Amino acid sequence: IKAHELTFGGVAAGLALVTDVTERLRAEDALRRSEEKYRSLLAHVPDVTWTSDSEGVTPFISPNVEKVCGFNAEEVCRRPEELWFGRIHPDDLERVFKSYRSLFKGDGVFDVEYRYRRMDGEWIWLHDRAIATYEKDGRAYADGMFTDVTERKEIEERLLQSQRMESVGRLAGGVAHDFNNLLTVVNGYSDLALRRLKDGDPLRRTVEEIRRAGERAARLTRQLLAFSRKQILQPKTLDLNALVSESGKMLRRVIGEDVEIVLALRPDLWKVRVDPAQLDQVLVNLAVNSRDAMPSGGTLSVVTDNVNVGAEGARRAAPTQDGPHVLLKVSDTGCGMDAETMARVFEPFFTTKETGKGTGLGLSTVYGIIQQSGGFITVESEVGHGTTFSVYLPCTGEEAERESHGRDAEPGLPCGSETILLVEDEDIVRKMTRNILEECGYEVLTASNGREALEVGASHGGAIDLLLTDVVMPQMGGRRLAEHMKVSHPRTRVLYMSGYTDDAILRHGVLEETAAFMEKPFSPEVLARKVREVLDA
Repeated sequence: IKAHELTFGGVAAGLALVTDVTERLRAEDALRRSEEKYRSLLAHVPDVTWTSDSEGVTPFISPNVEKVCGFNAEEVCRRPEELWFGRIHPDDLERVFKSYRSLFKGDGVFDVEYRYRRMDGEWIWLHDRAIATYEKDGRAYADGMFTDVTERKEIEERLLQSQRMESVGRLAGGVAHDFNNLLTVVNGYSDLALRRLKDGDPLRRTVEEIRRAGERAARLTRQLLAFSRKQILQPKTLDLNALVSESGKMLRRVIGEDVEIVLALRPDLWKVRVDPAQLDQVLVNLAVNSRDAMPSGGTLSVVTDNVNVGAEGARRAAPTQDGPHVLLKVSDTGCGMDAETMARVFEPFFTTKETGKGTGLGLSTVYGIIQQSGGFITVESEVGHGTTFSVYLPCTGEEAERESHGRDAEPGLPCGSETILLVEDEDIVRKMTRNILEECGYEVLTASNGREALEVGASHGGAIDLLLTDVVMPQMGGRRLAEHMKVSHPRTRVLYMSGYTDDAILRHGVLEETAAFMEKPFSPEVLARKVREVLDA
């Protein structure tokens, strides 16, 4: 209602104008509610929306920018150069600028991923893209949105790391297989020579050096096989606390007196099923790595605990590894690692030590053993603040097994007079193995593959007491050969050997769980005793 005073015909009068504003008020209310809904939507969606001009001036950015970046919308709009482009990672800045400039020239698309430093200093990954460009009051503007994709980037990086490790693992396993065949010959003939040389013989020291070098090479191939997860494991159900307590005595000798060892073992720890010798190796390697990170001394902490992976405290695990696990955490107060070193810490032959101080296989061996045992390992580190390795092993409901102690080996090579069919595709390995067996008194028939072995077996008139065969051979492998031999020679016992000891192949499909197996490289003594053991079983 609007009122006006006026004079009408010499008489003072008033004029009232009444307007129906119902529709306008409804429209204003609808607009207000729409704006509130829009603001609420912008505040709760994960994407941050923005409007900027060609110079980077930002008249609008949605309030949820504070949740993602730490700065409130008003600050960002007031200081976009400082709080936006000024906090993009230096390695990404030029690429982002170039893409943003090309957007306003009409010849490009602004759709980039880059690293941004939050207010608290943490680096996050953002996926930023422009939705539309337009002109207003003579200036060019763009509307866009960005999303925090840090978690996706971390998952992608873990996947790439896993694929890299898998590729290197396959290579390492293949190299180790070929080396094991060669080392079987080098170490085998060295042992035979040492048995024949007298203590005062001038050649004895030379052969001993060859044997020692062969043993070192064999240890390296075992580490390669551990990393590539191609070992034969002998898992037992055990109490991890007992193993850690026992290993703690040895660790004190390994790491020296200037490093304090602190054990914090959970009393009601769940049981795990692992190879105790391999887990010992894990502990030693992690402890040695910590010792080298604390040249002036420090503290090494070993903690055990029960955790549910997938729940709070184990968020880095893959979904397939969810469930109850036993945690073994090894921490030090050493120099720590930067992000670049951490990303490569499990790669074989990667080392930060000076030349001659390390092989670079210690942590890759740990990685392989844990992976092959069905668990996983994570690392956290900060330069100047130490490192923590967390090993997660799936728990088992079985009771811990008691350790049995076998009798000491008797001196000399066990002998026999039985007939052995030796099948090996490597000539040098076959010849050396035959020499050892014949020296032990056995009658030895030889073949270079499964088909040839069947022909030799068929043409041999007498019984064949033992089939000693390689697992993987051309034309016909060891498993198929053994199946054929069971038909033609049902009383023949079987002993498998291989330098490519892939647990997944040997124990799940190629060899049955109870199969007798001998790992290359083997010494004459191991060969003679294993053959005798299988024949006498």
